[in-house]
This record gives sequence, C-alpha cells and structure tokens, in this order.
Amino acid sequence: MAVLTVSREFGSGGREIGRAVADSLGYAYVDKESILRHLKGAGGKWEDWGKGLDEHCPTVWEKYDRSFKVFAALIQEAVLEQAFQDRVVIMGRGGNYILEGLPHVFRIRVVAPLEIRVDRIVTRDSLDRETAVYLAQKTDRDRDCFIYTMYGRRWDAADGYDAVYDMANQSVDEVSAAVREALLARESLLTEEVKGLLRLRTAAAKLKVGLYSNRSFFIPTLDVATDGSSLILTGIIHNPGEHRKVEEEARRLAGDIPLKCILHYRR
Repeated sequence: MAVLTVSREFGSGGREIGRAVADSLGYAYVDKESILRHLKGAGGKWEDWGKGLDEHCPTVWEKYDRSFKVFAALIQEAVLEQAFQDRVVIMGRGGNYILEGLPHVFRIRVVAPLEIRVDRIVTRDSLDRETAVYLAQKTDRDRDCFIYTMYGRRWDAADGYDAVYDMANQSVDEVSAAVREALLARESLLTEEVKGLLRLRTAAAKLKVGLYSNRSFFIPTLDVATDGSSLILTGIIHNPGEHRKVEEEARRLAGDIPLKCILHYRR
C-alpha cells in the first residue's frame, strides 16, 4: 500500500494527474475540501480559518497568532491521519514535507512553462489571458509563502520531492501512467515499523494542537518531534510552575506514548 503527495504549479495539470491516479487505483483523493472537513471536526472556528488561510501567504500578524499555530498543527494532523488510512492521493498542503522519510510515500511535483499553464487556465476556467497570468503567478507566490511559513522549506526545492514532472512535452495521461507505476512499486514498503512512525508523527501533531489550543498557558516557542520511539517536546516557557503544568498536560495528551520534555526558561 502506498501514498502519493502532489505539489503543483497552478495550471500545470497536477490536479488532473492526482485525480487520474486516484481514480485508476481506487485511492482516496484528499484536497482542500477534505482538509476543511477535518478542520470542521475540530470546531467551526478552524474551518473558517482554513478557508481564509489555506495555501495563502499569512500576514505578519497571522504568523505569530496562536490560532495560526493551531491551524498549522491541524493541517499536519489531517494529512497524517489521511496517510495512515493508506491508499491515498494528497494534494498540496506540504504533504511532501509532512510525510518526508516514509518509504511508501511517493512525493511528486508537477510544473510547466507559464504559457502552457495560461493556456490551460484560460480553457479550464474561462478566463482572459491577462487574468490567467495574474492568477497563476499570485497562486504560486502564495503557495510558496504558505509552505515556507509552515515548514521553513521552499515550495520548489528539488530535494523535497522524489520526482518532478515537467508538462512541457508530456501529457496528463503519460505522467499519470508513470506515477501509477512508481506508486505501485512502493506498495510493499509499508511495514509495521513505518506504520509506527506514522502513528508517532500523528500523535506529535495532536499534541501540538492540544497544547497550542489550551488557553490556560501560553508557550512562546513550541515543537513536538519524534525519535522513532517517543515524542520529544521542546519549547520555551516562563517559570517552573508553567513548566509543571505544560508537562502534565503534554503527558496526559500523549497517553501511553513515551514523552521526553526539553523545556527551557525564557531569560
């Protein structure tokens, strides 16, 4: 069983490729609407945030707002939960970075020259060429900014993908066939060990959601990582009393998963 993540320039044909692969293999197709349904499950407020912030370049205020941090963790949680279901195509949302290092995940990027993309947008969305150019360039800038803000990585970094497909001289059908073949080759790589890593990453995202959304304390800096067997909570807190409260809540949220707390005091 395998997972496909698709990053694409606007109008490149990446969406059509993702949909074609999902339909031909019977994989679930996860896009913006799927993620928004997950956010709705966390409360209507987060669905509203998702509609406004999804793949949008956040303002300075938004970047440092507690709600944005919860929103970012919810996105990671949604992608990881979908990946854990297996046999899924995940469109955008930085899925390639969230699922990095998992051998059964095939991470692709789809690009095309601007003129080809504009032609596709004009036909697909019934727009004039000037509007299509503006939309393509703005959407690409917003996606790059969104990914960098969320993960500190550039949207178009070559090392973020297993394959990059340039649609200048290829059709959607040709690329879809190549992706299907590569994806099927990874289906045997989903081992119990890999499932365990996915569980840990999902638990890490849930822990971040729980801590950031808890208004009884404020943590200026927080991250939750994994070392393959446990969760590692790092952050900057204000005093020993807050340290105790944060660690107690983190251990409650982690349940039976081992947790290491590395919290430092702000000077």
